[in-house]
Amino acid sequence: MNTPYKSIVVLTGAGISAESGIQTFRAADGLWENHRIEDIATPEGFQKNPVAVHDFYNQRRRHLLQTEIKPNSAHSALAKLEHELESYPDTRYLLVTQNIDNLHERAGSKKLIHMHGELLKMRCCVTGLIFEIQQDLTLEQCCRCCRQPGNLRPHVVWFGEMPLGMHEIEQSLMSCDLFVAIGTSGNVYPAAGFNQTARHYGAHTLELNLESTGSTFDEHRYGRASETTPSLITEILRNLSQIQAFNDNYR
Repeated sequence: MNTPYKSIVVLTGAGISAESGIQTFRAADGLWENHRIEDIATPEGFQKNPVAVHDFYNQRRRHLLQTEIKPNSAHSALAKLEHELESYPDTRYLLVTQNIDNLHERAGSKKLIHMHGELLKMRCCVTGLIFEIQQDLTLEQCCRCCRQPGNLRPHVVWFGEMPLGMHEIEQSLMSCDLFVAIGTSGNVYPAAGFNQTARHYGAHTLELNLESTGSTFDEHRYGRASETTPSLITEILRNLSQIQAFNDNYR
């Protein structure tokens, strides 16, 4: 990869956080193994049994807040990319994650869209207002805005709901010249279609994953995200610095 890309969109999935100890949903031993999606990840499931839904996400939240759960070198490399690109005013960058953890933020990423929501936030079902939370969420908890118990839900996008930030994501995909997907299965739409959108508008598309997902990326690199991501970021930044040095010499 020798091109100095000027507009980069990165999509991350469960694979990038799995190396930090976050259990994935779709692996053979994943979180869906002992749960029906309809029961704990749909608006209908929440309406039918909110206690079970709260319990599922409370367990996920407690796990995320354990001291041993930390960003890994893949999270740190993406934060470094964002920081270093600030030195190149003509470049654009957006990080989109399907993950509901906060590991990207903890690593230092700021230009970030959580398209599936955030585990450490809750939302009022009546007003839509969003609040931070680091403890268990229960039916008895009163909402700060409507002052009623039972109106709070996890700020997580469930099946059948529209992912967050889609307009900005689509605009970025249509104008980027490099799209990178890291640690994502390629099975969940609309994220599974990001590759096709970026390619349609002329971007080079690259998949970093443990193994092939069968997706039609222009380029595939296989291995642990904690190894392939830092290597890629080093490559991107080296190419940018070389072209910048070349331009400076001929001004």
